[in-house]
Amino acid sequence: MDNNDTLAIKLKYILDAGMSCVFCIGEPKEIREKGLDAVLAEMDVQLSQIYSLLDPEKVVIAYEPVWAIGTGLTATPDDAQATHAGIRKLIFEKASAKVAEAIRIQYGGSANAKNAPDLSAQPDIDGFLVGGASLKPEFADIVKAISGAKDA
Repeated sequence: MDNNDTLAIKLKYILDAGMSCVFCIGEPKEIREKGLDAVLAEMDVQLSQIYSLLDPEKVVIAYEPVWAIGTGLTATPDDAQATHAGIRKLIFEKASAKVAEAIRIQYGGSANAKNAPDLSAQPDIDGFLVGGASLKPEFADIVKAISGAKDA
């Protein structure tokens, strides 16, 4: 597993090569159970070496709670929004207001047709990073659910 130093070097290399990146951050269940302040402190550690590299045209942040990957567990829309808003605030404080406003922050926890519309309605959730579910036919249900919510 890469450490934060290595990830910062890799991101710089990717950007210098003219490519774009989805940069995933997240926390294990033990940190989530300590509350939002602990989660955001962990997000700050994970972002600390890349704030200066955040180009909204080239970098997408994906908040991917480790405790939700492949488990079927997901943050509530309110919890996901609070975490995304906190990440955006960190970027505002440590990068710039312009970057914080423009950067996309996707939700990478377990999304399904039932929770995707409520999650996508949150103001700081700019889409989804869908993993294994994107390989299943049910993925179409997620897309339809979000499309229906956006049309309403």
